[in-house]
Amino acid sequence: MSVRPYRDIHRRPSRKIRVGAVEVGGDAPITVQSMTNTLTTDVAATVAQIRALEDVGADIVRVSCPDEASTEALAKIVPQVRVPIVADIHFHYKRGIEAAEAGASCLRINPGNIGSADRVREVVRAAKDHGCSMRIGVNGGSLERHLLEKYGEPCPEALVESALDHARILEDHDFREFKISVKASDVFLAVAAYQGLADACDYPLHLGITEAGGQRTGSVKSAIGMGSLLWAGIGDTIRVSLSADPVEEIRVGFDILKSLGLRHRGVSIVSCPSCARQQFPVIETVRKLEDALDHISTPMSLSIIGCVVNGPGEARETQIGLTGGGNGKHLVYIKGAPDHKIGSDELVDHIVRLVEERAAKIEAAKTAEATAAE
Repeated sequence: MSVRPYRDIHRRPSRKIRVGAVEVGGDAPITVQSMTNTLTTDVAATVAQIRALEDVGADIVRVSCPDEASTEALAKIVPQVRVPIVADIHFHYKRGIEAAEAGASCLRINPGNIGSADRVREVVRAAKDHGCSMRIGVNGGSLERHLLEKYGEPCPEALVESALDHARILEDHDFREFKISVKASDVFLAVAAYQGLADACDYPLHLGITEAGGQRTGSVKSAIGMGSLLWAGIGDTIRVSLSADPVEEIRVGFDILKSLGLRHRGVSIVSCPSCARQQFPVIETVRKLEDALDHISTPMSLSIIGCVVNGPGEARETQIGLTGGGNGKHLVYIKGAPDHKIGSDELVDHIVRLVEERAAKIEAAKTAEATAAE
């Protein structure tokens, strides 16, 4: 019996595909992605936004390609960024062909929406020739008319049927390098649809609660919906859809995965809500630390607790800990053990320095290990 079996998440077995150099599905890490909101034809602005997403850890970025000018711009964008690019295609099959030729790593396209079998065949051929995978993207707000007539309204069965219908079209053309999403803005609808799809196929699943809302409400809806699916082992890549800066989508996505122990990037701060027992201003301290440590990508745990009631216990479980003490002197823990005291005035800068030093040591050790392995 494992020490902590309640933490175990057994991921749904799925086939593995590639989005450029990034693996999705199977035993690959769950990836986090977002989408640009700049005009794709504005190459400089789109490249700048993709680079900002790269800086906070985005694994994949989607770019809209609604017209020929956008696919022409895509050919200029791809060479300037590191992450694989997904071209968002909706109805015109030629945009899919052009995007593949422009260097897209994946096409977001529903084959049933682009016309005849000949057109589908041309898109599949372009994808195969240029090493593109695809994403079938079903959305509760844009279901096919015949499914709405059949079921009367968007429902889990309708979303799953739509996804499987599109999947069969690609399978009929001997193409299986694709992932599927069945998004909806309603948490219950989306979760039930993904559960049904997970039982019905072995393709990797792209999770999302679409049109989730603003940063606060959208983050909550996404955490509830995607979190419950991920906890059940369902999901291979995620996108948090927020009416906010796309950078925030990546941050929230990693926070969801970190909370479930599925990905570890950056500093995870355990902090108290503060109360009358606090010996330093916890809320303000945590806000400053979150901003000051945003550049750290090395996985690390940090506890910031305002008093000695829970502070020592939390500090034992984190790599660096801080517990509030009397007379403006607070105890710093290193690797779970009391180490030294620090005054209130220098608290934030001191913790930032400790984290940065520890991160540098961890990265240096990784580099040395990799060098030795070579």
